[in-house]
Amino acid sequence: MPYRCMPIFGNLRPVKNLMSVRKTLFLRCVAALCCMSFAMPVWANKIFIPMDAETQTAHLKAYGIAYAALKGGMQIDWLINYKGGSFGMDQVEGVERMCKLRGVAYEIKSDAEYSGILNSILDPDFNGDVIKLEKPPRIAVYTPPNKLPWDDAVTLVLTYAEIPFDKVYDDELLKDDLAKYDWLHLHHEDFTGQYGKFWASFRQEAWYQTDQKTAEATAARHGFKKVSQLKLAVAKKIRDFTAGGGYLFAMCSATDSYDIALAADGVDICESMFDGDPADQQAQQKLDFKKCFAFKDFNLVMSPMHYEYSTIDNTEFRTSIQPSIDYFSLFTFSAKFDPVPAMLCQNHTTTIKGFMGQTTAFRKDVLKSGVLVMGEYKPANEARYIHGEYGKGTWTFYGGHDPEDYQHMIHDPVTDLDLHPTSPGYRLILNNVLFPAARKKPRKT
Repeated sequence: MPYRCMPIFGNLRPVKNLMSVRKTLFLRCVAALCCMSFAMPVWANKIFIPMDAETQTAHLKAYGIAYAALKGGMQIDWLINYKGGSFGMDQVEGVERMCKLRGVAYEIKSDAEYSGILNSILDPDFNGDVIKLEKPPRIAVYTPPNKLPWDDAVTLVLTYAEIPFDKVYDDELLKDDLAKYDWLHLHHEDFTGQYGKFWASFRQEAWYQTDQKTAEATAARHGFKKVSQLKLAVAKKIRDFTAGGGYLFAMCSATDSYDIALAADGVDICESMFDGDPADQQAQQKLDFKKCFAFKDFNLVMSPMHYEYSTIDNTEFRTSIQPSIDYFSLFTFSAKFDPVPAMLCQNHTTTIKGFMGQTTAFRKDVLKSGVLVMGEYKPANEARYIHGEYGKGTWTFYGGHDPEDYQHMIHDPVTDLDLHPTSPGYRLILNNVLFPAARKKPRKT
């Protein structure tokens, strides 16, 4: 019998026995089907992951399930405003197994049951919508290489939810590596070149001195005389990333210090202990607010002894607020007419515990007219959670440092998210992570 070979399966050796070929084909097909068990539905049923407070006990882990399913090639329905912003997808053994291992509550729905859910959401009288999630976003976190995951709420919750991300910093951004990513988070950075305004309290600390030397060396390596010039160049790379269609998310001091750096382009706002020469005494008058994403008409805080950048932050104006009453409210948006803010506000509650940071909240009187306020604390006239568009992309700013640590201090212990698996404050972060995966719908307003 002549030799028979099957080149479609790669470099098989020629075999004389046809039965051997058939056996090889059978075994390889079985192996291939096993590998596909994650991506192909076993039945016509659906996995339904409720996100309400009564049913779900692991909200944060549920986002990781959704991301992993997207990574496996599945399409997901994000059921906006239905049971806290639930997820629906084809019943797949790998997803079920993952839910069980990670403690995420789920239900199996027949096609008829699931169709009933979709019909109820699409009813014109119900404030909900079905958003298709199609492709997992490529995630980058702008953070110094020496920082640990618990130094920043976003890296902490991404790690906890088991959502993969890359760390990038000044070197990577100046090499235009942002083109590789869809979503960028800004670690609580100081883009003004003033080292977080920590000079008065921590200039004798080894970590402060190390951070300053590292930043100065990076600036020199890239041809900048000052760290403020380095940070401005990085800020412009982030601006261009957003303008080109990127999704920007920032928390704490990365929000206001970013806009301040853009407004101060070409103006020296750093005193001599930060860059070797005095600040421009006319700096305030030279700010260009048109270059900012979110803020306008703010006043700089120039003193190096003052732990504050400007009047954007409301921290020092809210001294009478006690932790027991510090809650902010999410707006309820029309899911069918304004799907973007509706997605970003998905939660099992509309009342979120407040939490402080170097930048705790944004004074409403310095917000630009086009800024969308999604979360606010009315008694203090402050916005906690804001959103806007820039070019083809979007940005979201979230005040505060750690949603489950009211006043996080340097050297404080790590927040253990196993103690807060349903955290509504952390859910807002993860809404932003999934947001780029959504199929775009035309706005109706």
